[in-house]
Amino acid sequence: DERSPDAQYVDLLLNPERYTGYKGPSAWRVWNSIYEENCFKPRSVYRPLNPLAPSRGESFYTWLEGLCLEKRVFYKLISGLHASINLHLCANYLLEETWGKPRWGPNVKEFTRRFDPAETKGEGPRRLKNLYFLYLIELRALSKVAPYFERAVVDLYTGNGHEDAESKALLLDIFRDTKSFHMHFDEKSMFAGDKKGAKSLKEEFRLHFKNISRIMDCVGCDKCRLWGKLQTQGLGTALKILFSEKEIQSLPENSPSKGFQLTRQEIVALVNAFGR
Repeated sequence: DERSPDAQYVDLLLNPERYTGYKGPSAWRVWNSIYEENCFKPRSVYRPLNPLAPSRGESFYTWLEGLCLEKRVFYKLISGLHASINLHLCANYLLEETWGKPRWGPNVKEFTRRFDPAETKGEGPRRLKNLYFLYLIELRALSKVAPYFERAVVDLYTGNGHEDAESKALLLDIFRDTKSFHMHFDEKSMFAGDKKGAKSLKEEFRLHFKNISRIMDCVGCDKCRLWGKLQTQGLGTALKILFSEKEIQSLPENSPSKGFQLTRQEIVALVNAFGR
């Protein structure tokens, strides 16, 4: 919350997402809580290769296929988010810790351990597919939110007029590029059932994302917490956009938005999550 007296500003360029040494039971507990509390999952169904699960229980994917489209999508997005974070840690790993000059770079062995079909009993490729699915959802959101920013009344205010205009032009360029993609995810099939049930499920989605953000607050490493929360909020913002198409289309050209609004943090989170 930008208005909180405890808020801290962080330069993301000076604090890149990379391996920090935060691992083991503590990190597993965070991810376990995210899956167990938020993926519409009964306690008897255990995720594959979950070291905290006492046994496998009934087949996880049989259970997943039995769910409605929206709940399957939710699981795939969380799995994609998990894969995204793990992938960045493998790509920018602490290879050598020497005094004053640590060496960072790709760790192929760690990548193989997390994503290779043989090492993960076929689980790795599923994770990478879910990562691509996450990318498609955020790509779709960027293409849908363009009309909100194209209005003259929207300004990316930083206090430097020239820089603001340049930032907005670059952002609009990104939106134009996203529209040139021909295989966009079609979200119209989601929440297409009866209005009451759809509204209730949307609210469940929102509350689950809020809870995931709270769980991210328990991460013991500051930098991991920063990037985890940023990507979670980016995904939440993407879904907010996809569920607000009518509101975005009916926005007034020359007056502030009433039906749909994005905060500065949501914009920063969305663009950076998509960049990740």
